[in-house]
Amino acid sequence: MVCSICNMNRCCTTATDAPVGLEPPHELPVCSANFDLKSMCHFSLAVRFVSCGRGGLVQFECSNPSDFRIEADGVVYAAKALQPSTLPASPLLIKATDPTTQQQWQVFDFIKPTAHSFISQDLKEIVFPSRNTDSELKRMKRDWVIPPINVPENSRGPFPQELVRIRSDHDKNRSLRYSVTGPGADQPPNGIFTIDPISGELSVNKPLDREHIPSFHLRAHAVDLNGNQVENPIDININVIDMNDNRPEFGHQIWNGTVPEGSKPGTFVMTVTAVDKDDPKTANGMLRYKILSQSPESPNPNMFTINNKTGGIITVAAGLDREKVSQYTLIIQATDTEGNPMYGLSNTATAVIRVTDVNDNAPEFTAEAFFGRVHENQVNVIVANLSVTDKDQPNTPAWNAVYKIISGDPFGKFSVPTDPTTNEGLVTVVKPLDFELNKTHLLKIEARNEVPLARGISSPRQSTATISIQVLDVNESPYFEPNPKVIRLEEGVMPETDLVPFPAKDPDQFMHQSISYSKLSDPANWLRIDPRTGRISTIAVLDRESPHVKNSYYNATFVALDNGKPAASGTGTLQIYLLDINDNAPKVFPHEVEICEKPEPNAINITALDGDLIPNAGPFAFELAHKPLDVRRNWTITRISGDYAQLSLRIGFLESGIYEIPIIITDSGNLPMSNTSYLRIKVCQCDINGDCTDQQHIRAAGLGTGAIISILLCIILLLILVLMFVVWMKRRDKERQAKQLLIDPEDDVRDNILKYDEEGGGEEDQDYDLSQLQQPDTLEPDAIKPVGIRRLDERPLHPEPQYPMRSAAPHPGDIGDFINEGLKAADNDPTAPPYDSLLVFDYEGSCSTAGSLSSLNSSSSGGDQDYDYLNDWGPRFRKLADMYGGSDD
Repeated sequence: MVCSICNMNRCCTTATDAPVGLEPPHELPVCSANFDLKSMCHFSLAVRFVSCGRGGLVQFECSNPSDFRIEADGVVYAAKALQPSTLPASPLLIKATDPTTQQQWQVFDFIKPTAHSFISQDLKEIVFPSRNTDSELKRMKRDWVIPPINVPENSRGPFPQELVRIRSDHDKNRSLRYSVTGPGADQPPNGIFTIDPISGELSVNKPLDREHIPSFHLRAHAVDLNGNQVENPIDININVIDMNDNRPEFGHQIWNGTVPEGSKPGTFVMTVTAVDKDDPKTANGMLRYKILSQSPESPNPNMFTINNKTGGIITVAAGLDREKVSQYTLIIQATDTEGNPMYGLSNTATAVIRVTDVNDNAPEFTAEAFFGRVHENQVNVIVANLSVTDKDQPNTPAWNAVYKIISGDPFGKFSVPTDPTTNEGLVTVVKPLDFELNKTHLLKIEARNEVPLARGISSPRQSTATISIQVLDVNESPYFEPNPKVIRLEEGVMPETDLVPFPAKDPDQFMHQSISYSKLSDPANWLRIDPRTGRISTIAVLDRESPHVKNSYYNATFVALDNGKPAASGTGTLQIYLLDINDNAPKVFPHEVEICEKPEPNAINITALDGDLIPNAGPFAFELAHKPLDVRRNWTITRISGDYAQLSLRIGFLESGIYEIPIIITDSGNLPMSNTSYLRIKVCQCDINGDCTDQQHIRAAGLGTGAIISILLCIILLLILVLMFVVWMKRRDKERQAKQLLIDPEDDVRDNILKYDEEGGGEEDQDYDLSQLQQPDTLEPDAIKPVGIRRLDERPLHPEPQYPMRSAAPHPGDIGDFINEGLKAADNDPTAPPYDSLLVFDYEGSCSTAGSLSSLNSSSSGGDQDYDYLNDWGPRFRKLADMYGGSDD
């Protein structure tokens, strides 16, 4: 065992001072009091001298050389076997002397027994394999294989607990230091294993847990005091020995399984498993299973057994019946140590075994006979509900009923689907029933399950039942037969032609009813039906080329209505296949073509269109009309085939323009029909590719359809604008006439002679008498007109502005000021007439040298003039004619 003590690691201040940092007394470990008397106690103590910069070597000596010796390197060894009773009581004095200066240093160390300093002969020793160092040419020995060290887990101590001693052969002649590395020593988890660096004892410091770390791999090292490796590292494997410290654990606390009812003994049910964290290679991890209890214990307390090694549960007894016991509960126990009840650890879990249903009960009808009623011609109607009972588990294939009609329905007019909620059979009519054919239907129905019955079980008599269905009579619609009815006629049938009877039949044999007919659809309004007999006749000519005829067929629909309560009706279609006759003349196609002025080639291919069918259409005969004469002179037509011809130009050049060529086309009908069609030819200048290049010139010669339409639209728009202008003018005239109606009849110039006041002199009268302006005549009372009757030249009816007032006898010089003030007031008056209108003044003076222009009694009126011609101007001028053209009276 290698022991260590503290080193002197600080310089001394005097020759007698102890090294600084070393607190005496120091204890040297030796054998403990409980050592084996037969063993020998050896130890070594390393004393390191710090020279403090003095240099050179020191000499060591101890105070008890008989028991201890100290080497030159400062290692203290026991010189003999020591026992606690022979240990010196006084401390061991160690001196260090400098041979050059004779300077000394000393330290006291106490020696007493400790628990870590004995060397037991029973402790396993691991010796480093020796290496031959005599010659470098000799091969080194192969490293030893160290057997693993087994340490039981969960040890209670005391700790540290010695495991093994590591030793090198080189520790006999020099001091060595031992260490270990690896996980558990100097790597995580650190500190589990330690080694005494001097004695080499490897110890464990705490309990181990195999379930956490099952083994450790360490490496042991041996070095001298200078840290030089003296041995190769050796591997030390430490195995943690398993202890039975874990109970079995089930994967689930409750295990669920199923088994069909009626299963035979030996039927596998389920497997329950448990795990044990202990070593499965030892008895600690070997489990055994057994069933502790079964609930319920019916019909046998031991219905199941379990494989004690695998945990598989199987049946061992017959009699599983879901309708009696639907579920079993088993308590399962797992015990380690191979099921040893005394030393093994146990745990329990619950196994719930559900007995699944099998089809061991057939459905049974609740009654032997069922009844139903339904009106004829009704479909998708439920006639009756068939109820059954089944002891199997509801809503399972062994419980769901399937119904089948086994007799009484040869034509498949009924079906019996299953109600998914109630499991009842719904007897349904899927095809119309006819009261006149069968008044009652008797069906035999069988009930089964979705899955077959279990082996050995047969269907009882109650799984079949009968149902009687009564059919009720209703008023059925009349029907036409055949429908549609097809007839063949030549087109051109004249009106009032009797075509064909189209009567309807009444399916109600037991009802005496009459039928009336009417027309429902007749697109061209060609037919008529007799309301009592149903005979059809024409009221117009039948034309195959009518747009209402599709593929030579004309369809008309008629209605037949009986007098039942309620009345019923049916429809029938008459299809008339119209045979073609030659009643349509052919027409040229295309209607318009283009050619060049110098056509190369100078021929145009044409054909004909005929609304009739072959043989009343092609082949066609083409011929140019005789008029105009230049047609045959410039053109020629040649027949290519029965339907095509070629129009050619006789001359080498034709001036640009539009030409209409009359062509006589005759079809091949039995009575051929001819027609003169005009082919419109546009002649134009062409390029080298034969395309027209003078389109504008051609358009000038003849306008196309688009241009004509554009011109017509412009003309219509212009006419609309003119019409709107005329309407606006008329409306304006009416507004003027309405305003004139508000004028006083006496002021109306159309029927009255207006009387104006004297206006004074004319344009040549320059000498105005201003005194006349100062003396206006007084306003006559009858000159005041009622509200609403105004002259055209009067002011509007607005509040009058404040014009200046003149005095009764103003100064003549005030006239100019008065006129200026009146002018300003008139300029600011919104009711005043425009400046270019006729202004009305109050008084202009009398005794003017010029005659009044408005006076009809002036000398220039011409009394001897004949005014009778005014009577011819209308009633408005007759008054003037009477005033001036009559007698003096």
